[in-house]
Amino acid sequence: MLRIGVLGAARIAPAALVRPARAVPSVRVTAVAARDRARAEAFAARHGIGVVHAGYAELIADPDLDAVYVPLPNGLHARWTLAALEAGKHVLCEKPFTANAAEAREVAEAARRTGLVVMEAFHYRYHPLLARALELLPTLGEPRRVETALCFPLPRFGDIRYDFALAGGAMMDAGCYAAHALRTLGGAEPEVVRAGALLRSPQVDRAMTAEYRFPGGATGRTVASLWSRRLLSLSARYTGSEGSLKIFNYLLPGAYHRLTFTRAGRTTHERVPGEATYTHQLRAFAAAVLEGGPNLTPPEDSVRTMELIDAVYRAAGLSPRGASGSE
Repeated sequence: MLRIGVLGAARIAPAALVRPARAVPSVRVTAVAARDRARAEAFAARHGIGVVHAGYAELIADPDLDAVYVPLPNGLHARWTLAALEAGKHVLCEKPFTANAAEAREVAEAARRTGLVVMEAFHYRYHPLLARALELLPTLGEPRRVETALCFPLPRFGDIRYDFALAGGAMMDAGCYAAHALRTLGGAEPEVVRAGALLRSPQVDRAMTAEYRFPGGATGRTVASLWSRRLLSLSARYTGSEGSLKIFNYLLPGAYHRLTFTRAGRTTHERVPGEATYTHQLRAFAAAVLEGGPNLTPPEDSVRTMELIDAVYRAAGLSPRGASGSE
């Protein structure tokens, strides 16, 4: 049995952990902590969690926990993931992994040193849809272009995702998915050619577009937005020398998706069955901890994604997100 504690009564926690745990018999969510104890108590009562801790440090020190889920603001991910590792806890950390690549490298080193499982919560990566897409790519010949996008409207401009001190910005919150999918489908590490941002405030992007070049000569593009004319986009496209592959809704394929595959003048459409992405992810996390199963989004992978995000910000004339920020 894998006993998990939740750091923070975050909005994402029920969908990403609490409800999936009901479908994964080897997992129990047994404790929660928040800066506001009353909020933690309300969260625990609503979701049937038995233990409420006075704060994050107290939860991490709980000897009855095996792992910690970190859905805190971006700027706090590194600090509390490192603290959990030092306390001997495995970690499922929400994306983006850290505020910047330097922090990601620090966490990766701690994970190597402790031998504990650290998984970045790119839940889409664990759905069979991505496995099917990667299975098809070799049949499309030499890679020519990869395009990924994640755009959704977030007009609550006081949201922490627009807070520079907490490592906010469209490229961090939406763009990390697009950057990770670009790397995953491209099968190599691209370099940033150019990038442009629409700003919500100084240094904080509400939208970001970037162009890339892969080592073999293929090109790429990511589009990310929290507030722009492009309100909603959840697409990925791979073009090879002998065909193309398109995915509509690579992010949450359990709700609805379509994979379109074109080769030799013939186009087919597929739907790939599977559970909710978060359920697949939690099964994989439990298997990695309890059985030594594969971790598709380990810290080494997270370092590469954060390096790419930092490079996009620099290309757009903005600063990579800063140090861990205040609690």
